[in-house]
Amino acid sequence: MGVAVLDEVLEHVPAERVLRDPAVTAGLSADQAVWAPVGVPLAVVRARSAEEVRAVVAACYRHGVPVVPRGAGTGLSGGANATDGCIVLGLDRMDAVVEINALERLAVVQPGVVNDDLRAAVAEHGLWYPPDPASSPWSTIGGNVATNAGGLRCVKYGVTRDYVLELEVVTGTGELVRLGRRTAKGVAGFDLAGLMVGSEGALGIVTEVTVRLRPLPPPAVTVAGHFDSLVDAGSAVRAVGAAGITPAALELVDRHCLQAVDAWKNMGLSVGAEAVLLARVDEPGATGEAIADRIVECFETAGAGWAARSTDAAEAEALFAARRLAYPALERLGPVLTEDVCVPKEHVPEMLGRIEKLAAGYDLTIANIAHAGDGNLHPLIIVAPGDDDARVRAQAAFEEILDAAIFLGGTVTGEHGVGLLKRGGLEREMAPEVLAMHRAVKAALDPRGILNPGKVFDPVGQSTE
Repeated sequence: MGVAVLDEVLEHVPAERVLRDPAVTAGLSADQAVWAPVGVPLAVVRARSAEEVRAVVAACYRHGVPVVPRGAGTGLSGGANATDGCIVLGLDRMDAVVEINALERLAVVQPGVVNDDLRAAVAEHGLWYPPDPASSPWSTIGGNVATNAGGLRCVKYGVTRDYVLELEVVTGTGELVRLGRRTAKGVAGFDLAGLMVGSEGALGIVTEVTVRLRPLPPPAVTVAGHFDSLVDAGSAVRAVGAAGITPAALELVDRHCLQAVDAWKNMGLSVGAEAVLLARVDEPGATGEAIADRIVECFETAGAGWAARSTDAAEAEALFAARRLAYPALERLGPVLTEDVCVPKEHVPEMLGRIEKLAAGYDLTIANIAHAGDGNLHPLIIVAPGDDDARVRAQAAFEEILDAAIFLGGTVTGEHGVGLLKRGGLEREMAPEVLAMHRAVKAALDPRGILNPGKVFDPVGQSTE
């Protein structure tokens, strides 16, 4: 079966882009998820066109060979991890910005376009693409679509699904189709484009994306607050929401993260606080300044030891840069098991308190960063290299954090996806009837179960291979 499918693939893709050397394919067979299982692929195919993707999937469909799509490999749930005998279909070389339309405020891009590169390209036209995950300097639009990525500004401006107008997709049967539309309105048929966003490559492989754009926002005002406890910082998040304020960003960074970034980049950011909240307001002029002052009041009322509008633009940028650098900085200390739970804003203080108790109870270091303004928390469980006992404790704490989020009316993943790591959490979050609906959609669109098998919708311990 393996030889036959590769022979067919080589009819459509040049041999130099069909990689079979295990020393090479191993580095393209997994994302950044710690301890997620990784199989050995039959090959890695680096596609350059939608037609190549279609031909590869069609060949795999005929021969019953699994296909695992891969972008930049920045995911944190194992969604891009190879399964044994699969073809890993790399999309990172499909990296063209096809069109920028200032009149319609849209851009058409291939899936391998890096998030920040799209933002820079449209900025030349006075336009802006808001979804900005912390991985935006490295992650691709295709991967962002696969996980419905959010980011720092999603509290006000929404997530990837809010900006996807149209998709070109290769189905599980090897057909190339277009879903959605470029018009501002349209209700003909089901929202199949929306269905694909967040489906993690299990329903189709995206080969082109048309995204909605906004005008560039005005310069933002930054507010910072220092807190002696995570719970107080969570209370400040709740207070901002209760005041009816929707900031352009509201991020949490704890002392573990700031210290790790400082040790790595020597940015002089250690502030002596247990947690820092960073808010941005992008309403212009006096309106924005008044909203910023109200956020300062919310921070102070909730127990901030210090809170103020930033008067130093460089310092404000450094703090937000530290937020983006937190994960790679912590990775230098050892394996990091990354969470991605999301809870209602009213329960952010309790969720942070539960995380602290779990860290103490399991004798673990759990650092915290968060898109706190919309309740999307990223506890980062740090384990010393080679400490197998700590690894077992970390995995137990990981599952308890998922359960705590579900108990508080939240979800096991806000933007990283289910992948391999959270299939158990998904089954605990969703009713069996709802899981059955998901699996029915999967079966209809991928009848041979070749698209990213063993992930997301497949029952734990079972794949569709």
